[in-house]
Amino acid sequence: MVAASSSRRILMVELAGVGQRAGAARRVLALATFVAGLAAAPGGWAAEPQTSPALARDPTSVADPKATFAVVDGAVIPASDYQRALQVAVRTKYYHAKPPDADLARLRRDVGDDVVNRVLLLREAERRGIVPDTPAIQAQVAAYDKQYGESASWKANRAQMLAGVVPQLEADSRLDRLGRLVRQVGEPGAADLAAYYEAHRDLFVEPERLKLSVILLKVDPSASQAVWDAALIEARDIHRRLKAGADFADLARLHSGDLSAASGGALDYTHRGMLPEAVHQLVDNLTPGAVGEPVQLLEGVTILRLDDRRPAVQRRLDEVSARCTELWKRDTAQTQWLNLIAELRRRATIHIDESHYGAWPSPGAPAG
Repeated sequence: MVAASSSRRILMVELAGVGQRAGAARRVLALATFVAGLAAAPGGWAAEPQTSPALARDPTSVADPKATFAVVDGAVIPASDYQRALQVAVRTKYYHAKPPDADLARLRRDVGDDVVNRVLLLREAERRGIVPDTPAIQAQVAAYDKQYGESASWKANRAQMLAGVVPQLEADSRLDRLGRLVRQVGEPGAADLAAYYEAHRDLFVEPERLKLSVILLKVDPSASQAVWDAALIEARDIHRRLKAGADFADLARLHSGDLSAASGGALDYTHRGMLPEAVHQLVDNLTPGAVGEPVQLLEGVTILRLDDRRPAVQRRLDEVSARCTELWKRDTAQTQWLNLIAELRRRATIHIDESHYGAWPSPGAPAG
């Protein structure tokens, strides 16, 4: 019996993965929440399916007020639904690691907001007459049948599982359609685009670019300290010879294990932000033509020469109009979505039992 229960849980975890690969992030959360409920219910898979797609139920269905997470315009969100959503969020973000206390406190409230928002948004979708994408849901169910059709667990529990999963898929479909509707934006006017550009000038700066030459003495990261020490000694000898006037390209061809060795160690221009921090610190103090002291990186010990430095450039609006338009549309669409949520919350009567959030860590408390 234990083995059967375990196999069913594994099956449903895989089902959640199918939804994720299909690009339905909220669908994964909904599935995982539903599965957790089935796994925890008395009788396991024989328990009554949970069919509420909005995570909200009639108040009369919750006998114990302490089992309530929130009440939204009279509809109850059970604490068990909130806890399952929180567990999924923690696993998704931190896998098996223990989240820091401050992060967990923030995540508790974020998940609480998401659960309440889901109720409000589904009501808004219903008010607007938005219906699920039935063919897409049927295709998702067909994908489950195709992948798990030969599974004894799937055959025995398919109807019950779908009785809980399909309403979740329908709810997610409504939310997807509502989101696309609310996020629709037209083309920005010239004034809108200019205002966005001025407010986000930092987004349209071409970063400083550097041209470097490199001599890399490759060392396996797992090598002994003696091997690393020997590479550092060799690098210092090469550096001394370069300071004495030896040709960098000749020594790169002779000693470097980097792919650039054949071209004398010369690299293409690269943005400063693409370099390791240790290289940043080194080249920041170099002038073009100067060779830096050997530096140890993950790949081995490196000697770098700064060949050229091109400063950051602020691109004009006419040069970045396409990118500026894309970002304006993205931000405007997101603002419209957030404004809708804010308005729905403003109009709703929401009572949250914040004891479910736990105590906020004190400012001086160490992270968990």
